[in-house]
Amino acid sequence: MNKTLLHRPIAVTMCIIALTVIGILSLRHIPVSLMPDIDIPQITVQVSMPGYSAQEVERNVVSPLRGRLMQVAGITDIRSESRMDAGSVRMTFEPGSNVNLLFIEVNEKVDRAMNQMPKEMERPKVMKASAMDIPAFFLDLTPADSSAKASGAGGTSKFAQLSKFARNVVVKRIEQLPQTAMVDVSGTVGTEIDCIPDNEKLQAMGMSVSDIESAIKRNNITLEALSIVDGIYRYNIHFDSQLLTKKDIEDIYVNHQGRLFQLKDVCKIEEHTATRNGLVRHDGKECVTMAIIKQNDARMEELKQSMDELLDDMRKEYPDINFQLTRDQTCLLQFTIENLKGNLYMGALMACLVLMLFMKKWRLSLLVVLSIPLSLIITILCFYLLGISMNVISLSGLILGVGMMVDNAIIVVDNITQKSEKVKSLKGEKLEGVVVSSTREVFTPMLSSVLTTCSVFLPLIFLSGTAGALFYDQAMGITTALFASLLVATVVIPVYYMMLHKKGEKIKEIKGEKVNFVGLKLPSGVKCYKAVLKWMLRHTRLVLALFVISIPLMGFLVLHIEKERMPKVAQDDTLLTIDWNSNISAQENDRRIAGMMEAIKEEVQTSTSMIGAQEFMLAHTKDITSSEAVVYLKAADSEHLDKIKRQCTAYLQQHYPQASAEYGEPGNLYNLIFSTDEADLEIHLQNREGRRPTTDASRAFRDTMLRHFPNLEISPVMTETNIRYVADMEQMAIYKVNYDALYKRLRELVSRGTVFSINEGAQSVPVKLVSGEMTFTGVERQIIAECVKNSDGTDIPISYLVHEAKGEDYKRLQAGNGGEFYTLSLNAKDREVEEVMAFVNEYIHRPQSQYSASFAGGYFSSRMLISELSVVLAVALALLYFILAAQFESLIQPLIILLEMVVDVFFVLVGLWILGESLNLMSMTGLVVMSGIIINDSILKIDTINHSPHLKSGTRRGLIRAIMEAGQRRLRPIVMTSLTTILALLPFLSHGSMGAAIQYPLSLTLIIGMTIGTAVSLFFIPMLYYLIERLRMKE
Repeated sequence: MNKTLLHRPIAVTMCIIALTVIGILSLRHIPVSLMPDIDIPQITVQVSMPGYSAQEVERNVVSPLRGRLMQVAGITDIRSESRMDAGSVRMTFEPGSNVNLLFIEVNEKVDRAMNQMPKEMERPKVMKASAMDIPAFFLDLTPADSSAKASGAGGTSKFAQLSKFARNVVVKRIEQLPQTAMVDVSGTVGTEIDCIPDNEKLQAMGMSVSDIESAIKRNNITLEALSIVDGIYRYNIHFDSQLLTKKDIEDIYVNHQGRLFQLKDVCKIEEHTATRNGLVRHDGKECVTMAIIKQNDARMEELKQSMDELLDDMRKEYPDINFQLTRDQTCLLQFTIENLKGNLYMGALMACLVLMLFMKKWRLSLLVVLSIPLSLIITILCFYLLGISMNVISLSGLILGVGMMVDNAIIVVDNITQKSEKVKSLKGEKLEGVVVSSTREVFTPMLSSVLTTCSVFLPLIFLSGTAGALFYDQAMGITTALFASLLVATVVIPVYYMMLHKKGEKIKEIKGEKVNFVGLKLPSGVKCYKAVLKWMLRHTRLVLALFVISIPLMGFLVLHIEKERMPKVAQDDTLLTIDWNSNISAQENDRRIAGMMEAIKEEVQTSTSMIGAQEFMLAHTKDITSSEAVVYLKAADSEHLDKIKRQCTAYLQQHYPQASAEYGEPGNLYNLIFSTDEADLEIHLQNREGRRPTTDASRAFRDTMLRHFPNLEISPVMTETNIRYVADMEQMAIYKVNYDALYKRLRELVSRGTVFSINEGAQSVPVKLVSGEMTFTGVERQIIAECVKNSDGTDIPISYLVHEAKGEDYKRLQAGNGGEFYTLSLNAKDREVEEVMAFVNEYIHRPQSQYSASFAGGYFSSRMLISELSVVLAVALALLYFILAAQFESLIQPLIILLEMVVDVFFVLVGLWILGESLNLMSMTGLVVMSGIIINDSILKIDTINHSPHLKSGTRRGLIRAIMEAGQRRLRPIVMTSLTTILALLPFLSHGSMGAAIQYPLSLTLIIGMTIGTAVSLFFIPMLYYLIERLRMKE
């Protein structure tokens, strides 16, 4: 502390005002988001193969692609999944990898693999996992006339017009907003043009369907413009023979063997609503849904404000359309941030209340309270300079720091007041000397306390995965807050202390014999403190015995307490994924979902049903088939949501027992980062040859599991029935039919092959060549009854060449680092998971067993994280020891403080176990943070004892007097600093929002640890100091 500043209060005030203004201005420019913007080391490759079965997709595309992608450097895990019409490969890389460079390398691998892929396959899409995957909100468009639905073959419906309007108008207007990155659309219905050949006319003219296809393609051409020079003039001539309308297709001329005719003479041309494999409904009404993705650097609230203004305008312009925002991440963000801000203000208020209760003079209380806003402003300014956003994690760091911000100010003011009591008259230079010397005396222990608290956060940053990057914000929040509070306590507080000191007035200390609470004199706590401390000094053996017993008990608690990756967050909405486990159409899927929604409509506030295959480009919504559905359900609160889940489960079990249902959390960045929807245990089943077991074998294994664990819910074996046409090669040789001709004819019959597409605004209208009319009833018999031309041009019945066989296969084929497997998933408590793994290991090693298995899931990831945090805690303790040894210039005294950790951790574990809480990332982080906070009081206590003049006597009596005097002198500041920290954390014990729910285990851990730690600092630490110093005296 510099004496010059004591005489420059105006200069100090001007600096504070300038910092305040700059801090407030910087607050307006700090981005606000739910979670920190961090890179997620995942890349996904998506493959589209319409018309291919799951086995064909796996064999022809995904398997060779997976082999190529496994060669990418830095890959830690690879998972692939193949299903009908599509497949995907997801790669996870080492934390801290440069995702942009890996993205380039993955694209190069994909390009090289294209030579091995089927010729008709489009290039796979390569996507990075990022915050961009999470939509800010969904916008649902429904016709105001609820009867407007997509019609069948009766022509273009009103809903098709709504779809066209959504793509051509609404999407473009939203994408023009500066905060919008893109709009992802699903649920639209377009039109298509069918060319249905008249087979009798074609046969009479000696033509085939392929001739018609060639004629259409030849007429759909666009030539480049030609330039003709005529003297000084240049003319551009444009040739255009594009097909743009239904009439253009009807008027196509075909020249066959010298005969000229139009396409409409041999084909029936129809334009109708396109066949759909999926649809979307909002509250039962068919809708077009849009996922709005924000720009990375955009503020959520600005995007929401722009969207609200745009929707207000569009509602006025288009009153016949309903615009409804759902799954609004901005509401979640706003509620969470506001809740955290409320906790911040409440914590600061409680800290102020403690100061008012313990300090008689309201001026001194206000002086200490001043340190909170000043420290917060400096911290916010540092956030802006360091590029840290306002999010759940950084705000929690600020709130953790609020209770500690006043600690340094309390210590400085208390020390100045105690020193001033020894001076009879404080005027002029005497007051200056007391203020400066008192501040300097406590600066070293305060700096040591700040360093020890900050040092526990340093190892947290080096956690593997996204957790380390995540806690960077929290570590910086607390670190900047504590150093800001140290700056305010040693520079600002002494200056204003001088200003508040009236001339000739002595600032009286609250006498040690009486503790004054706003003028109310209560019996002294000092006498009680002395009595308890004396009892402990007399019964050191008993106390040490209890301490030793707590060590094995702590190990027992660590082994038996429940463990998970992240704390459970109460939700009022969910995503229900249903797999009907049967080959049904999107229309039947829609009917079943409507029946379920009717059964739960009383409890649901709003819902969006995504039925069948969706059109989304990004991976924010699960990729599903026509026999699956994803339903978003929002309830009034978590209790009503639980009731909805029970009703849905009961309805499905009653009406569709073969269906499977999974409840997941709606997509947000929290889920993306922590994979909170991961199953507790995944059993990867293989046969003895290391391949995927048969469906019957997997089903038999699951049945065995259910017999041994009837109370567990194990995912069913999801299968689908396939029709297989097995070619008879001998018959094909006899009838002169080659394999390509047969395969091409079968594809014509079972699919509606697109010849080309007409671009119409943002939509494309497919032109399809349809071989006659097929009904859904007995379609396989109709295919067998058709004919194929042989090399001589003779029609050969397909039934002569193939025979039909129905077979069962997996709906989704999975593979990974260890090859192909089938996954059985279950959610259970740790002990149940361990029992299941023990049974599986015993079962697969039986002599007659045909299985092998490996395990994955949340059980392992949570243990890996907790083991890493245990290492972090050990590193933090080592750093604490180094700092304390340097401060005390002793190798023994730091051990006194570190032994305090054992007692605190033991009681924290007891508290978590009694309250039914688990060990997770947040509670373990609380243990690490607690280690840096609780020792601050002990540092101050030991530093005071070390500077006591009674120690110089070298006698046992002098040692006891030094301990008693230091305890009495530091009793009030220790109690005050502990109470301010504890009360600042109390608001977090509510579960009002995602932020509060995430921070609850951390806050609970800190509150228990701080409460026990305060008692340990007051009683246990002096006892250990007494024992060690007595041993030294005997030596």
